[in-house]
Order: sequence, then structure tokens, then C-alpha cells
Amino acid sequence: MDTALVIGGTRFIGRHLVDDLLAHDYDVTLFNRGNHDDPFAGDDRVAHVQGDRTNDSALEAAAADVDPDAVFDCVAYYPRDVRAATEIFADVDAYVYISSGDAYGREEIPKREDETPMRPCSPEQATDESNDTYGNRKAEGDRAIVAAADRGVNAMSVRPCIVYGPHDYTERLDFWLDRVLEYDRVIVPGDGTNVWHRAYVEDVASALRTVAERGEPGEFYNVGDRRIVTLEEMVDLIADAADRDVEVVHAGPRELEAGGLSTDDYVLYRDYPHVLSTAKLAGLGWESTPLEEAMARTLEEHEASDRDGSEYDPGRDAEERVLGILDTI
Repeated sequence: MDTALVIGGTRFIGRHLVDDLLAHDYDVTLFNRGNHDDPFAGDDRVAHVQGDRTNDSALEAAAADVDPDAVFDCVAYYPRDVRAATEIFADVDAYVYISSGDAYGREEIPKREDETPMRPCSPEQATDESNDTYGNRKAEGDRAIVAAADRGVNAMSVRPCIVYGPHDYTERLDFWLDRVLEYDRVIVPGDGTNVWHRAYVEDVASALRTVAERGEPGEFYNVGDRRIVTLEEMVDLIADAADRDVEVVHAGPRELEAGGLSTDDYVLYRDYPHVLSTAKLAGLGWESTPLEEAMARTLEEHEASDRDGSEYDPGRDAEERVLGILDTI
């Protein structure tokens, strides 16, 4: 494969995907509305087609103009998007849909592509715009991938867990990065051993390309760090990358309540472990970046940005009350 059309491609996962494709000598074209800053503006290695992916005529015109070998769909949020794209790009060598680990409908450790059932999706959920139905819609998109493959389309799906890394506009990890950089004592809810599987963004990008090149039509591939760490271990990784001596302070529900807080106030905290098996993707020859290297790159870009994850901040004053209580125990 030599040519790639990336639907989206300017913000986070898509941005790193374009970098990965360019590094592997693909001719890349972006298709998007142009609503976000384009990091590839002025880069003559990247062509641009402006259009709305929900407009089938615009997508058909892009398919005809670009005639790509591979299509990477970074912004398919509704099942209809996937069904339309797999019809329009039915003849490409690979159509790769970005799904989500949230598509799984049962708590298991680990969640496996060919064993763990997907979430249901009602007609109402399929068109709902709320975050509550995100996983349902992604699951239905995966079913559209299977249906397309049954029609002979080379369609595949990649399911990332929580994605982190440079240029993460969600700022979920930025909160923890900022906490480590700003304070000597960092509260970690619970006992610090909770696990929410994460995926370094450059590894997600390489997974998308690997699946396009070596994946099987109709198949799903989980992607996440090959070494999974607890929330406390993640804070330690950040501290090591920042060369900071930070004290991790555990606070259970009762201690947090004394400060008017709960475990739910902390981003990336999850009561039940969320772990995806990545063996199937690794079987294609994919490898993940060592965690220390991934965190160092993430921290470096964070410090150069203006992101601080403040929208997730439970309030340092409340935390200081909790710390004060813990110091008296």
C-alpha cells in the first residue's frame, strides 16, 4: 500500500497517525471540515480535501479524487458513518475504523476481541449524541465492520483503551502531570492499585497502520500498553520522568468524604479494572513503546503546552483538608 486517506487527521490520534504514515513512505491525504488547526498546513507531503464526512457526496468525491489504497476513519462516531464509509470505500485494500474498548459490554479481565461480548445498541442509541451511548455506538460500528467484511470489503477495527500522549486535547493525563509538577504530595484515590488500561498515542497510530497492512477483514484488534500499570505506578512514572520526589498519599472514600470529595472526582480512576488483551495485535508484529519513554515524551510536550487538566481538578483546597485529616491519623 502506498496511498492513504485519513478522515480527520489533525487533532490527536489522527495527527500521530499521519506522522507514522509519512515515516513509512505513504502518500497521505486528509479529509476533514477544517475546523481545527492543521499541524500539516504547508507540508507538501500531505494533501488536503475539505468536506464533511457526514456528507456522502463529499466522501464519494474524495474517494474518486484520491483513490486511496488505505482509509483510516478517525472520526466515525455513529454507526451510520461506518456503514456509509464501507460502502463508499468498498474497493480499497484496507478500511480501518477506530472503535473503542468501551464497546465491550461485559466486565472481564482481560477483555478479548473474540470472546467478550459487545454492548447492545438500540436505534435510539445509534443516533444519540450523549457520552452515555458512546460505547454502544462504537459497538454498532464494529458490527457494521463485520457486515462489510461479509460483503467482501477489507474492513477492520482497532479498539484503543484510554489514549494518552503528546497533543492530547482531552487533558485527562494532563491533570496528573500537572499535579506531579506542582505539588510534593499527590493524593491517589483508593489504595492506588486500581487499573484503567491506557494506550500511548504513537502506539495507537502504529497499530492502525499495522492492522491496515496485516489485519484480517472483519476482525477487531485491541490496542493498549503492553505493560499495564496501576494509577499509583502511573504517578511514579510521571515523577521519574520529571525527576521529582513526590509523596503519593492514599485516600479512601471515607477520608475523601471529609474533604467533600469522592473517588469519582478523580480522572482515570475506575473501581473495576479495565484491561484489554493485546495479544491478537501483537501477533501481527506490533510492539508498544516502553512506558518510561512514552511518559518522557508525553511530559516534554505537556510542559511546552498550556494544558493543565484543570477541568478535572477536584480542588486543591479540598485535598489539603483531606491531607490534614490523614496527617492526624
